[in-house]
Amino acid sequence: MPCIDPNLICHRLAIHKEVKPVAQRKRKVGGERREAIIAETQKLMRAGFIRDVRYTMWLANVVLVKKNLRKKWRMCVNYTNLNKACPKDAYPLPSIDRLVDGASSHALLSFLDAYSGYNQIMMFPPNEEHTTFITDHANFCYRVMPFGLKNVGVTYQRLMDKVFHQQIGRNMEVYVDDMVIKTTSTDAHVADLAEVFNQIQKYNMSHNPKKCVFGV
Repeated sequence: MPCIDPNLICHRLAIHKEVKPVAQRKRKVGGERREAIIAETQKLMRAGFIRDVRYTMWLANVVLVKKNLRKKWRMCVNYTNLNKACPKDAYPLPSIDRLVDGASSHALLSFLDAYSGYNQIMMFPPNEEHTTFITDHANFCYRVMPFGLKNVGVTYQRLMDKVFHQQIGRNMEVYVDDMVIKTTSTDAHVADLAEVFNQIQKYNMSHNPKKCVFGV
């Protein structure tokens, strides 16, 4: 899947220098869960999101949770130790109340949903191996920004503010990976959508059409 140019943004870890790396003890996983982990890591490898690792100081366990009513598994990584070692990024997130007030008086709204939004941002290469997780068949680290890491939402907000700085507050509102295109008149909505999609194409971003809603 295409990723955002790392020269524009990538996710960097700021680990406290006094913190020692933590290698979590591997948890036993068997049966259906083991097969789900194998399938998911193969999918992530094909997408270029992860790579295998042989030597690393940081190790985290995989956690499986039920994804939906169809009882599918979602693979997560327990980054508790790594997150504790990183300070909070104080970059300001938008006020939800301001976003609601800013969109409430407009004639038409369209909602966009990013496709694997966090995974479109690359990890800073020297930090990749800090994201290493354990499986029965290999250890892997993320090449892209994974869910579960501290400050990933802030990094994504930074990206949105850079890409849509001319649209935010005028014909668009953004909160992390939630985007709303707002228009005061019906006739102008197509032009506003075209303006936003030009930015999306310019910066090589991907969206999920099944989860986008237009002209509400």
